Amino acid sequence: MALIATGLATHIANNHFRSGLLLAGFPVLLAALVYTFFSGLAVLAQPPGYALDWQSAGAAGWQSVLRYGHWVMLAAFGWFTIAYFFHGSMMRAATGAQPITRAQLPKIYNMLENLCIAQGVTMPDFEMIDSPALNAYASGINDKTYKIVLTRGIIERLSDDELEAVIAHELTHIINRDVRLLIISVIFVGMIGFLAEAVFRLMVHGRSPVMYGGGKRDNKGGGVVLLLALAVLVVGYVFSILIRFALSRRREYLADAGAVEMTKNPEGMMRALMRISGQDQVKGMPDDVQMMCIENSHRFMGMFATHPPIEARVAAIAQMTATPVPQLGVSLRRGPRRPWDRAPV
Repeated sequence: MALIATGLATHIANNHFRSGLLLAGFPVLLAALVYTFFSGLAVLAQPPGYALDWQSAGAAGWQSVLRYGHWVMLAAFGWFTIAYFFHGSMMRAATGAQPITRAQLPKIYNMLENLCIAQGVTMPDFEMIDSPALNAYASGINDKTYKIVLTRGIIERLSDDELEAVIAHELTHIINRDVRLLIISVIFVGMIGFLAEAVFRLMVHGRSPVMYGGGKRDNKGGGVVLLLALAVLVVGYVFSILIRFALSRRREYLADAGAVEMTKNPEGMMRALMRISGQDQVKGMPDDVQMMCIENSHRFMGMFATHPPIEARVAAIAQMTATPVPQLGVSLRRGPRRPWDRAPV
């Protein structure tokens, strides 16, 4: 138990460090995007028929960073502030999640309440996504905003002990402060993706600012500018990949272990994971949110996967608890299709 506690303390400390690193590195990345954008415009403004002057283009890009960088940072800070405080509403709009009350689904609230009392933590709220997929995630940045989001499918098709294990898994993410790092990551990935796409479109289809002569683009230096615009996109998407590396897959193993410790039911956790396997894709859910879920089977090569394979997670639980991997029977459980439409009792 002491080793587990030490491991969790280290994991939580690492999450705080990664969050700080992302916050510190974000202005540097924004400056790189501004530099690349204005350097490309400087190349475009150079007269045709002459060799491209990369040094002057680089100098113009750096001067533009000094001239406009603070406005870009201010706009980004404003967006981050809005997203930080209203991320719940934004994620609800992106996923279609709806708040549910204890009166609508007392069973899951009772499960969560018992787990929270045993752990001595504040009870988060529940939301539900009306999807037949089997998935769940936790979100929030503090006790007032923490919530656990479940799909309709996972409530309908999992048995009570399996569903309790899933809820305990998500509660562990909250206790371990995984969700704060995930929220910051989602905000940054979305912002950088948007900015990179906007810069690319401006460089290829937009107009040059007055400082570079204005007017529509012609074909001079078009190939070079296109390459620079592609470089901006690459910077943005490389940042997204680095975010994935920052989100250690170890967090899922720790959350599985935390759920087993809370419920004292390793078999329930293993059966839940086995039922979720291959059934986790929520139609229309953004990839940035999907990486927050208990399972994300969307992978581009194994090295970029945000989650370890279900088989590895089940094997880890079985080895850790000396419990045989269960045989998965057929579940015909069905619950209310839209529980938030039920009249409060």
